[in-house]
Amino acid sequence: MHNSSQLKKEFIKNWMKGLHICYSSNKQMKLLERKKKIKISADIALACAKNATTSWSKALIAEAKKDEQNKILIDNLACPESEIKGFHQKVMTCHKGIRCKKILKRSHGVVKRTKKLKPRRSDLAIRVAKRLVKKRTQVLKGLVPGGESMDEFSIIKEALDYILSLKVQVDVMKNLVNAANVLN
Repeated sequence: MHNSSQLKKEFIKNWMKGLHICYSSNKQMKLLERKKKIKISADIALACAKNATTSWSKALIAEAKKDEQNKILIDNLACPESEIKGFHQKVMTCHKGIRCKKILKRSHGVVKRTKKLKPRRSDLAIRVAKRLVKKRTQVLKGLVPGGESMDEFSIIKEALDYILSLKVQVDVMKNLVNAANVLN
């Protein structure tokens, strides 16, 4: 894992390079277009600063590569191509595996019937807690790039790393705004 200052330096270097690439291609941009370019270059720079070592960084890069305009940006920020392709294939096979397991369970159709007993309070509390954990895990999977294909342990680990990386991104952007205000 990167330490914070090293990650900040790598992010700034990649982000500035990415912004230069984005703005050199088109000088006359509208506000929304400029906002999109800043966001995508910041996301790709952060993912490349992590050297695509985490699932969320690989997912961000794989998602950005879908847009043809971002390919130049990704290629110039030196992201390892082989790791991203491998991640995309891993996600696809994982989704197929989950689908197959569900089909298998449904096709067997054999369900054990047991005598229904009156549930105890502790059983109800456990079921409610499990349901809450499952719902929150699903929300987390939607927030972390590439999280849909991860198990509960992996998603928590990736979410923590993603949060720390986003904190670095925000710190760098705040410092940049403060420096710009001082200069003006």
